[in-house]
Amino acid sequence: MQQGSVLERIKKDLESLSPQEQLDLIERLVSKLRKSHTLGKKFADWGELYGLGKELWKKDAQEYVNHLREDRI
Repeated sequence: MQQGSVLERIKKDLESLSPQEQLDLIERLVSKLRKSHTLGKKFADWGELYGLGKELWKKDAQEYVNHLREDRI
């Protein structure tokens, strides 16, 4: 069965559901998506971030801002 036809069948079946059943379905889908999104997500290792951007502190602040402004033009 093709992806498009499965989606079309689901859309048709959705119309036959009561509002409460539709809400239940939405809750299940959101829960499933949240679980799959957070399980695959890699959290930042703070150790890897140590020292990141330290070269910025060596520059003159006004020169740095001027440089950023020049890049925008």
